[in-house]
Amino acid sequence: MRLLLLLLVSAFAFGQEPPPVDFVCPMDPDVHSVAPGKCPRCGMALVPGIPDPIEYDLELSLKPAAPKPGVPVTLAFKVVDPRDAAQVKDFQIVHEKLFHLFLVSQDLNWFAHEHPVLGKDGVFRYTAIFPKPGMYRLLSDFYPHGGTPQLLTRTVIVPGAPLAPLGVKLQPDVAPRKGDNMSVELTTDPPQPIAGMKTLLFFHVDPADGLEPYLGAWGHMLAASEDLIDTTHTHPFLADGGPRIQFNMIFPRPGVYRVWVQFQRKGIVNTVKFDVPVTELK
Repeated sequence: MRLLLLLLVSAFAFGQEPPPVDFVCPMDPDVHSVAPGKCPRCGMALVPGIPDPIEYDLELSLKPAAPKPGVPVTLAFKVVDPRDAAQVKDFQIVHEKLFHLFLVSQDLNWFAHEHPVLGKDGVFRYTAIFPKPGMYRLLSDFYPHGGTPQLLTRTVIVPGAPLAPLGVKLQPDVAPRKGDNMSVELTTDPPQPIAGMKTLLFFHVDPADGLEPYLGAWGHMLAASEDLIDTTHTHPFLADGGPRIQFNMIFPRPGVYRVWVQFQRKGIVNTVKFDVPVTELK
């Protein structure tokens, strides 16, 4: 922002036309505008340029420290700015929440999308119940004021099971799914997704009557590689409340990705999953 102001002042001082201002969405950097406003895709306020991406420090503590399956455990998340080691207490709302938390079991069979609450001490807290022993991947999605959107991962171990590598070997499965009050079909373009190239994912929901925005978007998608190393949280690229909802995705590596999508219809959130095969470019 300071650089932008200096450029404008310099241009006026020398009688030059000021450089055009490019307003960008922090959540969807491919969305640009010549004027301020809101992103048509996610609703975030457009900003004049985006700061260089910096990964913030995320400190996670558990109470009790050794969680047990089926027993509540409090997860506490403290965010630290790596530039000055100061705790961050000011966050921007993204899709109606300050913090989106995704919890995934190591076998990728258990999934939850929750929202820790910010306390007066600047710490986010959420009470979780892990269903069984094993390792769990926690993905934290938040947006520090003055920074850039973050998607950070942490691992929690629930004692009681032999330790094994995160993830499993998935088999491709893109058959239609049944949600709580709708069915969901998936088609992709290209039909065989290729790592490193854009894939269009078209979800067709039936019935579409009563489809509602969920947390400020027509849908949410979390894609995870089968080893749980690569994860992406994204929102529809094109959607209008009708039966077809388009997401755009670049899968970083070959393999099978588990894709969870969430759509809300008549107040009920439908969560379904697909296992999408991705090949390498030949």
